[in-house]
This record gives sequence, C-alpha cells and structure tokens, in this order.
Amino acid sequence: MALEEKEREILEKLQRDARASNAQLAEQVSMSESSCWRKVRSMEDVGIIQRYAAIVDPKKMGLHFEAVVQINLDRHNEEAVNALVELLQQCDEVIDCLAITGDFDYLLRVICKDIDAYNDFIEQNLFSNRGIGSMKTNVVLKRIKADAPVLAKG
Repeated sequence: MALEEKEREILEKLQRDARASNAQLAEQVSMSESSCWRKVRSMEDVGIIQRYAAIVDPKKMGLHFEAVVQINLDRHNEEAVNALVELLQQCDEVIDCLAITGDFDYLLRVICKDIDAYNDFIEQNLFSNRGIGSMKTNVVLKRIKADAPVLAKG
C-alpha cells in the first residue's frame, strides 16, 4: 500500500503517542475526525498498524542487564532451525530475535535482572541447545536510540 502524506503523518503521531484520541490525532494532522478514523482503520485492516503497545523502561522494572547475543547454528537443517526458533519464542528474556546474514545466523536482544540471571538464562536455554555451534555476547553499556518510530519516506 502506497502511503499518502496524511497517512505518514498519522503513523508518526500514533507511534509517538498511541493513546491519543481520534479527535486529538485528527487535530494534529489537520483532518476531520471521520477522515482520520477511516485512514487509521484502513491501515489497521491492511496490517500496516499491527497493534498498539506500551513502551516500558526495563530498568524501572528491575531489569538492569541488557545484551546483544550473536548465535551460529552448528547445523542448518529444518529441525535445528525450528527447535531454536521455538525455544527463543518461549524465552521471556529474549525481547528481539532476528535471522541475519553475515558471520552469525541470529541476533538476539536479551534483557535480564543482572549478570547472574543472564548466566542462568544462557546455561538453561542456549548452552543446552545442541543446534547452537557458537555464541557471542555483547553487553549493552547504554542505549543511544531506541523505540524510534518507523517513518515511511515519500
């Protein structure tokens, strides 16, 4: 779906504040409420807007350890891939998982209470997975940019 300028504006506003009412959103993008509602509804229907969510601060939830983990599979057969994907989808510590090209097969973003909790996570989940050939952990020192809106350039 090719986005019009007003749809791009609506998406930017919603990504910055999904709690804005339709009236507030319509005012911010200089549209009538009914037109704004129809555009939002249309973007929901086609899946551009997938869901609305709260963005939380992990540290305020007691989760002070964050790492980026690179994983290489030992075997790339369907069984090994499916086993790893199923495992990672069940791990609450894994908040993002990407299949990637390059030196590693998967890139994970992991958040835990502390380094001990991270050690428990990798020992109980990753080290016990026979499909994993190698793994590299990079500890996040600080976030520079996070949760930025996805902006469609015209």
